[in-house]
Amino acid sequence: MKIGIVLYPTFGGSGVVATELGKALALKGHEIHFISYNQPVRLDHFHPNIRYHEVRPFHYPLFDYQPYELALTSKLVDVTRYEGLDLLHVHYAIPHASAAYFAQQILKTHNINIPFVTTLHGTDITLVGKHPSFEPVITFSINNSDAVTVVSQSLKDDTYKHFKIENGIEVIHNFIGHDSYCEEPKAEDLERKKEIAPNGERVICHMSNFRKVKRVEDVVQIFKRIREKMPSKLLLAGDGPERYKIEQLCTELGVCSDVEMVGNVQTAQEIHCISDLFILPSQTESFGLAALEALASGVPVISSNAGGLPEVNKDGYSGFLSDVGDVDKMAKDALKILENDESLSKYRKQAYDHSLNFTIDNILPQYEEVYNRLLKK
Repeated sequence: MKIGIVLYPTFGGSGVVATELGKALALKGHEIHFISYNQPVRLDHFHPNIRYHEVRPFHYPLFDYQPYELALTSKLVDVTRYEGLDLLHVHYAIPHASAAYFAQQILKTHNINIPFVTTLHGTDITLVGKHPSFEPVITFSINNSDAVTVVSQSLKDDTYKHFKIENGIEVIHNFIGHDSYCEEPKAEDLERKKEIAPNGERVICHMSNFRKVKRVEDVVQIFKRIREKMPSKLLLAGDGPERYKIEQLCTELGVCSDVEMVGNVQTAQEIHCISDLFILPSQTESFGLAALEALASGVPVISSNAGGLPEVNKDGYSGFLSDVGDVDKMAKDALKILENDESLSKYRKQAYDHSLNFTIDNILPQYEEVYNRLLKK
């Protein structure tokens, strides 16, 4: 199959999943065409069967805002016509689904009928999509997609709750390729960990875009409680609007000496390979890819029970779930895992074992089945 994949090329979960999906499909012999305004961050090496097509919005003084959706629509038409695409798969509803629909209608005038799949990832439904300026377009685009998938049952429920959807929606969970993760840290990882924690302290980490919904302040509060019971270090990976508040809170709580802000990292595993515990206390998560990446590295997870997180983090097995904002319970659960090497080793193994339910080998055939079904119509 020749598949066009439309995505946001940044560090966000939807872009990561879309890129890894395309790479996996290419390895199976499909021809993949990524279409976006920048090369995806995870597309950092040459890959056979993969092409990248840049969308370049038109700059003109009349436009205060670049008409990206129109530029994307035109690019989808051109790539489909000249590369002979069989199918489009758009990730994140805004504005990709509406652009795909518009392109589909234009292509019909050229006697080309191309189906498109829309995959919903979270904030395109739970936050941005509900805004009055977007809701009618999102509803229309979802209802006119040839197939719709979501990354969790929770997100499926939210989509039907907040929009007047008449189309069917299929749950296909996010996935990871375990070859990229480290169930057991390598010698160089242990050396890096020793630099962070020279006296054998437990290393706790969090990774996000530092928005309010991620509740990074809760991470610091949980860490303070852990640190009072055992020597610990905290790695905060990522960046975003809440960073200054986090730095202030670390100062107020007197934990700055044991907290390191590492900024954005190219790959999650470089942090997970030196960590003992991952904390994700989000207000909501459509799935929780960051948690799954930790589990795949054998790092147990302390998380809230919001959104799709209970579908990813198995309470009492791969880690623990708590109500949003219950930092006291989260800290107590963290201490259960970290209290001794035997307990930590047990939860590490269980975390990795649970992550095997979300391998690319399990998930990829589900997408291929959707593609094949549409192409047979």
